[in-house]
Amino acid sequence: MIRFEHVTKRYADGTMAVDDLSFDVAEGELVTLVGPSGCGKTTTMKMVNRLIEPTGGRILLDGEDISAIDPVQLRRRIGYVIQQVGLFPHKTVLDNTATVPHLLGVKKAQARARAAELLDLVGLDPSVYGGRYPDQLSGGQRQRVGVARALAADPPVLLMDEPFGAVDPVVREHLQNEFLALQKSLRKTVLFVTHDIEEAVRLGDRIAVYGQGRIEQFDAPATVLGAPRTPYVADFVGADRSLKRLSVTPIERGDLEQPPIVHLDDPLPLPTAIDRWAVVLDSEENLHGWISAEQAASGKGLVRDHARRMEAWLPVGASLRQALATMLQHDAGWIAVIDEDSVGRFLGALTPARLHEALRRSTAADARDIPRTEVELETISR
Repeated sequence: MIRFEHVTKRYADGTMAVDDLSFDVAEGELVTLVGPSGCGKTTTMKMVNRLIEPTGGRILLDGEDISAIDPVQLRRRIGYVIQQVGLFPHKTVLDNTATVPHLLGVKKAQARARAAELLDLVGLDPSVYGGRYPDQLSGGQRQRVGVARALAADPPVLLMDEPFGAVDPVVREHLQNEFLALQKSLRKTVLFVTHDIEEAVRLGDRIAVYGQGRIEQFDAPATVLGAPRTPYVADFVGADRSLKRLSVTPIERGDLEQPPIVHLDDPLPLPTAIDRWAVVLDSEENLHGWISAEQAASGKGLVRDHARRMEAWLPVGASLRQALATMLQHDAGWIAVIDEDSVGRFLGALTPARLHEALRRSTAADARDIPRTEVELETISR
């Protein structure tokens, strides 16, 4: 969808902002451009909608050289979200969102109807917020309006320049979550500029790590964290990159233990002793909870009379970071993992030891470019 071919940007004073840049962004892909201030990432993004013109090379949008497209027409085909949003203070939220469709010739009523749909999509009830003005919104709400406005003309490409950088960390995480959910359904082609490696890792399908005017590494987030290509990248992502990898390493079925299993209508005491606890399932093999070894051995009646509900659980495919957070939140020594496509079919248990193994396997697999299942971990014998 977007292609950079040997693109250079040199300013009149000799400053080289972007030096011989070549990369592709596939249709529906979200690529984060990350690096320190002044490294050229924002310049790169602004060249896509010709707010900045390259000195050399060319940029293609869906196979078309953008230098041959009228800049105004080009910008109307590309959504653009910036940190300070840039909403018109004299227009209501609904009219701000309807601006681009209206400029493209869409009738006012249709443009406003489309704007109402998008406000609802980004979590702002148009009946509540549509008539308000930007100064009546919080920072997070203004950012949502900015995203809705950028999507109003249904552009195939979305450019986002530090869009969540001006809000507090709690709101920022919430906006990131909402945007990921939105992107999952809309599948726009997105260039997302940030200076925050954690945000880049969390959002990007791939990450372009910038040095000075050049891309030092362009890879999947897990690869950037697990196998930095240069000392510069290793420094930039930080010594705690293994912890950051938790966010981009999913729980896989091979990571799970298979603990003892009982069912709600099994009679107590159980005929076979269990070590510490057993997972309790219903008749459909869905997760219900757990029962202690003591209750299993000495309880009376049925398992359902003594089973405890299981609060610490996640679907397979959730991140190891979510798994660790869930363990800590519930002060749990393990979490139950269920099938993501069912109402709760139990797959296995993830323990802290297995979580650590999963992280090690993931790192080794990326470094050696092999599947996680083929990684053999070394252990220290006592």
